[in-house]
Amino acid sequence: MKKDFAFYRKLFASTFYLSAFTFGGGYVIIPLMRKKFVEQFHWIEEEEMLDLTAIAQSAPGAIAVNASILIGYRLAGIVGALVTVAGTVLPPLIILSLVSLAYTAFQSSLIVKLVLRGMQAGVAAIIADVTITMGLDILKRKKILPVLIMLGSFIAAAVFKVNVIMIILVCAVIGLLATLHDERNGKAGA
Repeated sequence: MKKDFAFYRKLFASTFYLSAFTFGGGYVIIPLMRKKFVEQFHWIEEEEMLDLTAIAQSAPGAIAVNASILIGYRLAGIVGALVTVAGTVLPPLIILSLVSLAYTAFQSSLIVKLVLRGMQAGVAAIIADVTITMGLDILKRKKILPVLIMLGSFIAAAVFKVNVIMIILVCAVIGLLATLHDERNGKAGA
């Protein structure tokens, strides 16, 4: 893939567009990034996108920004990361700046309240779609450890109300041990 001005413009325009028309945060933008960079452009492999998503979710900060940094860096190094971060951060910055100018009008508007309530339903549907799609991708690998980690994490969070940070730390240790075990035995991936 040639990394010329047209490539960086396309990378910026893609992240800018996704960020500008995505409401609901990182959990909503991740599947759209997947569609754009995996399915449409074929710049990233499916499994690699899953890995980047996991890293973006576990790193401190906004998931959308973390994912854009990782995707940009993966595609074009530091310059790519800077381009994708700019594309991801500018739309909310512009929108919030405009909204803040008319905050009092928006605050009491029934129409705005109803639109936001409708957007909540859409966001919930997109998050459910992401969860199902990524869960099915893990099941397609036909490896027992990722499935057990996925189920164990869900049960720990939903049933036993375990703190998410503890779940992430335990999963990180399990992943590290599985990777070390596989490297010692000459296997590829957990």
